[in-house]
Amino acid sequence: MRDGDGMSEAALPGALATNLDVHFEDLVLIYQDRLYSFALRLTCSPQDAEEVAQDAFVRAYRALAGYDRDRIAALMLRPWLYRIVLNVFRNRTRGKRLHLVSLDLSGDGGLEEPGGDASEQLEATWERAERSDELALFVAALPERFRAPVLLRHVEGLGYNEVAVVLDQPVGTVKSNVHRGIRLLREAVVQKMGEEKLVDGWL
Repeated sequence: MRDGDGMSEAALPGALATNLDVHFEDLVLIYQDRLYSFALRLTCSPQDAEEVAQDAFVRAYRALAGYDRDRIAALMLRPWLYRIVLNVFRNRTRGKRLHLVSLDLSGDGGLEEPGGDASEQLEATWERAERSDELALFVAALPERFRAPVLLRHVEGLGYNEVAVVLDQPVGTVKSNVHRGIRLLREAVVQKMGEEKLVDGWL
């Protein structure tokens, strides 16, 4: 992946290992929108999301500054950065009540579950902008142990192995929590909106 005419995502670790100060801006340009988007879905607050993303970049720079070149060159940047965002979010929101806002789910990354028609229905659900407010409420109501892996896998588009790195969990645990989270979403839709919503394209 390439951000405009700048550094490619694949080449970034090597570039950072060569000259962190020169190429950290490339890291920010490549990841700033994705990390803000993830932070917004976690915090449900644009202001909090911006602060979380900024704090995450500061922590990322400080961490990289303490790594040797070989460690930076071998780093899996995407899951590493998402993990920093998640840790910042957890540290900032302990004991804090979140205010829900509409999540823009009409862009990249649909909620889906592996397998046939179910996958298509879930992706279509995310992409229907007129339903994003209701779906945001259901997602925000999920316990974090299910919400974070569902967002990482089906909204941010990380693979299960990457999600496992972000959450520091075995891949099997991640898969179980993702599938359990989706089941909880389906149950919430049925309870609040009725069985007919499943037939009408909801989850």
